[in-house]
Amino acid sequence: MVKKLVVLTGAGISAESGIKTFRGSGGLWEGYDVMEVASPEGWQKNPELVLDFYNQRRRNVLDSQPNGAHYDLANLETRYNVQIITQNIDDLHERAGSKNIIHLHGEILKSRSTVDEKMVFEMTSDRIEVGDLCPQGSQLRPHIVWFGESVPLIEKAALHVAEADLLLVVGTSMEVYPAAGLSQMAPQNCPVFLIDPNPSHTAGSLFTQIVDVASSGLKTWIKDYEI
Repeated sequence: MVKKLVVLTGAGISAESGIKTFRGSGGLWEGYDVMEVASPEGWQKNPELVLDFYNQRRRNVLDSQPNGAHYDLANLETRYNVQIITQNIDDLHERAGSKNIIHLHGEILKSRSTVDEKMVFEMTSDRIEVGDLCPQGSQLRPHIVWFGESVPLIEKAALHVAEADLLLVVGTSMEVYPAAGLSQMAPQNCPVFLIDPNPSHTAGSLFTQIVDVASSGLKTWIKDYEI
């Protein structure tokens, strides 16, 4: 039977492609109050600022390319039943060829209605402007899960983790909930590996650690740990 490999990915895997992260020096939070640009309250207060913030991020994504870690994960589909669960809002996993992807925090290249969250649209340009409306006449917003909003796909993700034969965590500290709780859903006998250059202090007792960036750390996992 083909083993099920569930991969949890975070900002670290996309950082190597030049996509800025929200946290850390030089990250996109710098110069912005997070609640001003990534919350329902910020949206109500100043939608122009929020749209401009995500328009910049979208341009950054479109100008970036998948890196070796994205391609290596896609190639693992020849040996495993791979399910990727990502906290990232870019499309680099898709562009690298991965087939099964859950975007916990939304997708930057999609927009959605402000009155019906099920009305989601593929974007045909790199910008959303004030005055861009859905078919029901409401303002379009980024298809992103903001702070204070529920994560609608978390239960679906948890079900996949609960079925994992192997769990691989790449480029994320696993300290931000609810995504951080996913690793705890793995079966008791499921090997769990963490690839991150700066793992949290609590990770040591929970994961087999590969202290490295995503691209080279994943090659180490394939060479030394792949089961």
